[in-house]
Amino acid sequence: MATAVAHPSNPARPSVGLAGRRYEDLFFSAMALLILATVFVGFARTYYLAGVFQAPLPSLIIHLHGAAFSCWVLLLVTQASLVSAGRVDIHRRLGIAGFLLACLMVILGVLAATDALVRSGGNPHMDPKVFYIIPITDMLVFATLVFFAFRARFNPPAHKRLILVATVALMIAAIARWPLALVHRNPIRAALFSYLFLLVLVAYDLWSTRKVYRATLWAGAFLIFVQQIRMHGRRSWYYSSRSHGQHNPQNDVSKSARPGKEYRQEPQDSDNRGIEIEIIGQAGAHARYLFVRARAHQFLLAARWG
Repeated sequence: MATAVAHPSNPARPSVGLAGRRYEDLFFSAMALLILATVFVGFARTYYLAGVFQAPLPSLIIHLHGAAFSCWVLLLVTQASLVSAGRVDIHRRLGIAGFLLACLMVILGVLAATDALVRSGGNPHMDPKVFYIIPITDMLVFATLVFFAFRARFNPPAHKRLILVATVALMIAAIARWPLALVHRNPIRAALFSYLFLLVLVAYDLWSTRKVYRATLWAGAFLIFVQQIRMHGRRSWYYSSRSHGQHNPQNDVSKSARPGKEYRQEPQDSDNRGIEIEIIGQAGAHARYLFVRARAHQFLLAARWG
C-alpha cells in the first residue's frame, strides 16, 4: 500500500471537492425522488392504485410501456442511492442494464404512441395525428440524451446531468395527468411545468460550482428546442390541413339549405366555435326582383327616347 509523505517544500494539500460531492449526491437523490413522486401522482389513479397490471388499460402494449417506464424511474432512484452509498461498482453493473432498458423504452414508446394513434386515443382535445408528434419527439430526445449519457459514463458530472434531463423529457405524460386544472390534459403547459426541473438543476450548478455545466446547458437547450419546435410544427400542420379542405363534412350546411328559408347553424367542430354560417334562401328571390326592376326601367327609357 502506498503511503503519501509530505515534504516541507511541497506540503500536502487538503482534499477539495468532498463537500461538493456530498451535496451533489444528495441533490441528485432528491431529484430522483421528486421525479418518482411526480410520476406517481400523475398515474396513481389510472395505473398504480388501479392494480398496475390489473389496471383497465386499452391494450397489452400500453401495459408493457407503463411497466418499462416505471422500472426506469425506480432504477433512477436506485442508481442515485447507490452512488450516495459509495457502491459505484454495483451502480456501474446496473448501468449496463439501464442502457438496455432505455433502448427497450424507446421501442415501446413508439409502439404505444402508434397504438394510441390507431385507436384515436391520447388527448381528447387534440387531433390524434397531431398528438402523435408529442410522444415521438419525446422518444427522440430521450434516446439522444441517453446515448450521450452512456458515452459520458466515465465523466460522472456530465453523465448524471444527461440522465436527469433525459428523464425530464418523459415527465409531460405524468404532469398532464395531475388533478390540477392548470396542466390537466394540456401537454403544452405540462411541458412548461417540467422545465422547473431544468431550472432547479441550473440553480444547483450555479450554487455549487459558480457555473453551469456544459452538459446541463446543451441537454436542456436541446430538450426545450425540440419541444417548442414541435408545437409550432403542430400548429402549421393543423392550419395546412384545414386550408386543404380537410374539415368536418357535418359543418357544411349548404346542402341542407332550401329556397325561401333561412338557416343559421354553428359548426359542430369544436375548433370552429364562434364561427356562424348564415345562408339566406330568399337571396335568390331578391335578386330576381332587382333584375325585373332594372328591365322595366330600361323599357321606360326606350319608350321616352323612342
